[in-house]
Amino acid sequence: MSNPTSIQEVLDQLDIIIENSVTVNDRLGLFAFVYRRTTAEILKEIQLKSFEDNERMARMDVIFANLYLDAYNKYQNNMRIPKSWEFAFVNKNKPLTILQHIIMGMNAHINLDLAVATSSAMHGKKLVDIENDFNKVNDILFNIVNEIQDRLGRVSRLMFLLDLIGKNSDEKAIDFSMRKAREQAWNNANLLWALGDNQKDDAIKGIDLIVRKLSERISSPKSRLLRFILKTIRKFEDHDVATIISKLREE
Repeated sequence: MSNPTSIQEVLDQLDIIIENSVTVNDRLGLFAFVYRRTTAEILKEIQLKSFEDNERMARMDVIFANLYLDAYNKYQNNMRIPKSWEFAFVNKNKPLTILQHIIMGMNAHINLDLAVATSSAMHGKKLVDIENDFNKVNDILFNIVNEIQDRLGRVSRLMFLLDLIGKNSDEKAIDFSMRKAREQAWNNANLLWALGDNQKDDAIKGIDLIVRKLSERISSPKSRLLRFILKTIRKFEDHDVATIISKLREE
């Protein structure tokens, strides 16, 4: 597939990934579904002129999406990809909860790709000019995350168990904060934006390694209790991708 040049083309390619995943029961479709939902909401807000510079946000969103789509397509063709994406893709058949599979994708796309996309979109410009719009997306995503969490209860019936142990700081390895991740992405974007091209590649590789380590923690938390809870949650989840996505789509 050629790289999309508009958000609508991004949505079209995500639809293809999702439908292919449904057909072959590929759990990579779980993140793709959540990402499509968030991308559609960003497009809606751009159409409503909700940002200071809506055209700039549209361009950046396409750059951002292409980093994921490029990694996905290269993985399908056995080509080299960022290590954080490689970990998420290679472990698609590992017996993890639905939430863990989604979070590993979010981890790679936000903690790595968002920093790269933001610095790239603002190359030769003042990065601070996009800060307000960058932060506005946080509020949009906050509502989407709440919606997705509510819908996950339809396919992951014991997910509430995570809330019961969440007050224990040792059990928070699975707790992925969208807002905190985007704050770190902004910090990394500042770093990449300030570096020269020669230094930037090494910095991206360094960020990628850190993000991969976080995915390892998401996949296999240190806490025995948390691992037991996640194993229990998965036992009572739906495992068929078509069923999961169908139930997540229900209004």
